[in-house]
Amino acid sequence: MFYNKKVILILAGVFFLIFESCEKEETEDIKDSKQEVFSTETTEIISDSILRAVLEEEDSYKEAILAGRVVDISGMDVVKSNPKKVYAHYMPWFQSLDFDGYWGQHWTMANKNPNNIDANGKREIASYYYPIIGPYSTNDPDLQEYHFLMMKLSGIDGVIFDWYGSKNVYDYELIKQSTESFMNKIDDLGMEFSIMYEDRVAQDIYNAGLASSVVDAAMMDFNYIKNTYFNKSNFLKHNSKELMFVFGPGTITTTTEWDSIFSVFPPNQEPYFLTLWAAQNRVGNSASGEFLWVAGDHLLAHEYYYDTYLTNNLVTVGSSYPGFNSFYEEGGWGLHHTWNINHADGDTFVETLNYTHHEAADFIQLVTWNDFGEGTMLEPTEEYGFLNLQLLQEYTGVSYVPEDLQVALDLYTARKEFKGNAIVEYYLNRTYSKIKQSNLERARLILRAVNRFYNPK
Repeated sequence: MFYNKKVILILAGVFFLIFESCEKEETEDIKDSKQEVFSTETTEIISDSILRAVLEEEDSYKEAILAGRVVDISGMDVVKSNPKKVYAHYMPWFQSLDFDGYWGQHWTMANKNPNNIDANGKREIASYYYPIIGPYSTNDPDLQEYHFLMMKLSGIDGVIFDWYGSKNVYDYELIKQSTESFMNKIDDLGMEFSIMYEDRVAQDIYNAGLASSVVDAAMMDFNYIKNTYFNKSNFLKHNSKELMFVFGPGTITTTTEWDSIFSVFPPNQEPYFLTLWAAQNRVGNSASGEFLWVAGDHLLAHEYYYDTYLTNNLVTVGSSYPGFNSFYEEGGWGLHHTWNINHADGDTFVETLNYTHHEAADFIQLVTWNDFGEGTMLEPTEEYGFLNLQLLQEYTGVSYVPEDLQVALDLYTARKEFKGNAIVEYYLNRTYSKIKQSNLERARLILRAVNRFYNPK
C-alpha cells in the first residue's frame, strides 16, 4: 500500500478541511489549514449533567480497581491496513530543568539557554524547530506516555533507541538510564524496541580507562545488551532472531575485531546485526544487512541503496524522514553538515514513504522521532503540527485521525496542569486506559469533564 504524493496530500487537505468546519474558535492554528492542532473541546454542546455523569461512572470503578476486580488491559491493539512494520528512531538524550534540575546539552548545545523566553513564550533551544509541548525530559513518564501514544495512534510498531554504551562516560550513562526508563511504557502499550549502537563510544570507554582495549569496551557493551535487553519478550526480532543496529561502524572497522566482539554470543545465537549502508564490509560475516539513512543526495541514495543491496538477499531497512536541517553550526558544535533537505510542507516525508522500492524493504525506519538538533523530528512541532503524523496515519492505514492525536496531546497537557491532584490524576489514568482501548470518544469526554469542573481558568 503506497500513496502517490499528490493524492496523499490532497487526502490530508480534505481531512483538515472537514475538521476545520467543526472546530471551535479558540483552536490553535499552528501554521495553516493543513497543520491545525485540534481541541477536545468542540462546538457540540454537552451539558454539565452529562459530563458529571461521565465522572461518576468512572468513579464507580475505583473500588473495583483497588480490589483488583478491574484490571487495565495490557497492550494497545492497533489495526493497520498496511502490513509493513514501521519503527521510529528515538533519541533518549533530553533533560529539562523542571524534571531533571538542569537543561541538557541537546537543548542548549554550546550557546543556547532555554531559560530565555521570548515574547511568544518560546524557550531558546538549539533547534530550528520547536516541540509543540516545549522542551522536555525523556526521563519524564508523562512525556513517555505522550510520545508512545502518539506513535501508536500513527501506526508505529516500536522504537530503535540511539544507544551510547553501558559505561559512565560523558552523558552515556544518562542515555542508558533514560532508555531503560521507557521499558514499562513499552511493555504497557505492546510496542517493540531495539538498540542502535554507536561504536565510537568504545573508543571513549577505552580512553577513560574503563576497558583494556576498544574491542574489550565493545564486548562489555554487547554483553550488557545481550543480558539486559535480549531477554525481554518485546525486543525486536526478525525470523525469530534478535535484530540490532550499529551506526557505522566508524571506529571499529575490521572483521577481526567484530569477530571478537561477536564471540560474546553463544554459537548459533548471534543476532541479526545491521550496519549503516555501504559499511557491511567493515563487519564481515557478523553483519546481516544494512540500513538506509538520510543523506545529502536524498532520493539518489534511496535508488542506489535498493538497486545495490536487494540483490544480496540480506535484511533491508527502508528509511523515511521529513527533512534535514542541522543546527550544529549555529549551536556552536561545529559545521557537521554542509547540506540540508527541505521539509517542503510534508512533501519530503511523502517522497521517502512512497519510494517504490519500499515494497521490498523488510521494514521501515523513521529517521527520526525527535532529533531536533538535525531537524529530522516527526513528533508534533509548532511549525508543522500533526502534519507528518497525519501523513503517517495515511501510510500505515490506521483508523485514527488527527483529532485522536489531539487527545494524547490534551492528556499530556492535563498531566502537567493537574500534577499532584489525586482526584484528577485518577480520571487521567482512566483517560489513558480508554485511549489504549481505542475508545477515543470516551477519553475526550473524560478530559472535557475534567477541564469543565476542575480547571480554575
